[in-house]
Amino acid sequence: MRPIDKIRNQDLPRGQGDHSTLYMSLELSRSTWLVTSLSPNSDKMSKHTIAAGDAPKLLALLARLRGRSEQLVGGSLNVTVIQEAGLDDFWVHRSLEANDIESHVVDPASIAVSRRRRCAKTDAIDGETLLRTFLAWKRGEPRVCEMVVPPTPEQEDHRRLSRERANLLRERIQHVNRIKGLLAGQGITGYDPLHKDRRTRLDELTTGDVRPLPSRLKAELLRELVRIELLLQQIADVEAERDVSIEADADGRPSPVALLARLKAIGPQIGAVRM
Repeated sequence: MRPIDKIRNQDLPRGQGDHSTLYMSLELSRSTWLVTSLSPNSDKMSKHTIAAGDAPKLLALLARLRGRSEQLVGGSLNVTVIQEAGLDDFWVHRSLEANDIESHVVDPASIAVSRRRRCAKTDAIDGETLLRTFLAWKRGEPRVCEMVVPPTPEQEDHRRLSRERANLLRERIQHVNRIKGLLAGQGITGYDPLHKDRRTRLDELTTGDVRPLPSRLKAELLRELVRIELLLQQIADVEAERDVSIEADADGRPSPVALLARLKAIGPQIGAVRM
């Protein structure tokens, strides 16, 4: 699967920023969620904070703000929300849409930042900037930002294998580098922790001043090898599961990943990431 799909501004529906819409932005962090809203016929943004991860409280807050704004304008209002793509993935977006709230997810790297505010990193500034960007995008201004195409839960779950494999590879590199660093401190180079004879070769190693490896250092190295061997097995398991999942679809036809893998210089891993 492709990492994050983006839609060009011209491919998206346009709003005119009329007086029948309540605009909101969500600034999601690990501890708190900041909701910044702008009511019709108002030039003042209001800010509200709730505990992170509390979706029912968020929906209740949006409903309360909507009701308050409808009383002021004397009519019904649409609610449209924007949030950045981040660590919360897309479950908040799905929760909003499931409750008939228009929701958009933006690529945070595509939002222009004022040079004066680059040093002032606060949720309040981010919430206002996000909402102003959203209003500009709704007006149809070009190159304001790039919206993200949220994947379905099935598509998101399908990407897990590639992401898990990448994490396992990073962990393997860390342990390999640690072993090489410990040995370099003893004047030993050229040892490959990924070699099949890694344990036998470890027993044959001597320090730069021709001494056997210190007992505690060797015990530490053996524990590192155990971690590496576990990672190697997990990588093999993930790759086997990946290969089985891309062989064919439910109808027995070749999957898109399998078709991509038939092209020159494209293997199953690259094909799985690109889909």
